[in-house]
Amino acid sequence: MKKTSRIYIAGHTGLVGTALFRRLEAEGCSNLLVRKHSDLDLTKQTDVEAFFKAEKPEYVFLAAAKVGGIMANYTYPAEFIYTNLAIQNNIIHAAWKAGVKRLLFLGSSCIYPKECPQPMKENYLLTGTLEPTNEPYAIAKIAGIKMCQSYNRQYGTQYLCVMPTNLYGPNDNFDLETSHVLPALIRKFHLAKLANQGDGDAIIKDEQKYGTIPEEIKLSIKLKTLTSGRQKITSNDNSFVLLWGSGNPKRELLHVNDLADACIFLTQMDEKAFGRFFDDTHTPLINVGCGKDQTVKEIAAIVAEVVGYTGDVRWDQNKPDGTLQKLLDISKIKNLGWKPNIALK
Repeated sequence: MKKTSRIYIAGHTGLVGTALFRRLEAEGCSNLLVRKHSDLDLTKQTDVEAFFKAEKPEYVFLAAAKVGGIMANYTYPAEFIYTNLAIQNNIIHAAWKAGVKRLLFLGSSCIYPKECPQPMKENYLLTGTLEPTNEPYAIAKIAGIKMCQSYNRQYGTQYLCVMPTNLYGPNDNFDLETSHVLPALIRKFHLAKLANQGDGDAIIKDEQKYGTIPEEIKLSIKLKTLTSGRQKITSNDNSFVLLWGSGNPKRELLHVNDLADACIFLTQMDEKAFGRFFDDTHTPLINVGCGKDQTVKEIAAIVAEVVGYTGDVRWDQNKPDGTLQKLLDISKIKNLGWKPNIALK
């Protein structure tokens, strides 16, 4: 991949896409191709194929996806499976028709079985039942992996599937209805700190910028909505941060800038190194993580310390925990010479 190569980043406004854009731009890449959703609907096959025919990208980073946490996956399963299948089907097929040199498909560690041995190796794919809370999303991503594998086998394409662990970083989603675990923790502790300080104006600005504060969160930090729509601190006594589940599940967390570095590292590998990505079934799959996990309680304690919240924390054990542990085996990419650089704290 040269600095003058035509590189398409699908999903350039998302968490991963913005990190890829920043990294490639810093490398001096001068032909970055991007389109907003309003300009290109990736669920429409004819529009996607027209874009590839006109722009002729040489490399593709497929980071576009409908994503969300446990609540979003549970509430909108049809949207998650349909939208993700449509996006990846259209882009992968259009890439083949347009003669794209290499495509990198971004997946998720939720593709592995719920009761998967830890750490999770690439060849554990399809060896057990998936976690029910995000099964539609996981099935869509597995379909994308198998599509890349099939096109590689039939057409000789060079499509690689990267399975990152849980991500965080700049441009994350802090909407408490749809966010993942770390941004949700950050925002909940931040709001509780503001409440303890009696800073209603800051809470108003937070809600305007990052989305509605759910009623259960307002109750926990002692807020109420007045008829004027403004927030008022009614009491700081017995306020607390309310978190989902038991706090016992373990999660591995990777900074998105590290993932962007890994993606570019992999895309730039030579032909011989590229061949090492394939296992015995020729699945072009490689894990990217940090190789270390912590309980959600431990992560919450780190967030609370960094944010500066010293109040009470409570766990709603009526809410689901999700998978108990999701630690990736990253030995394959480490053996190729890559490792993460950004520590969680």
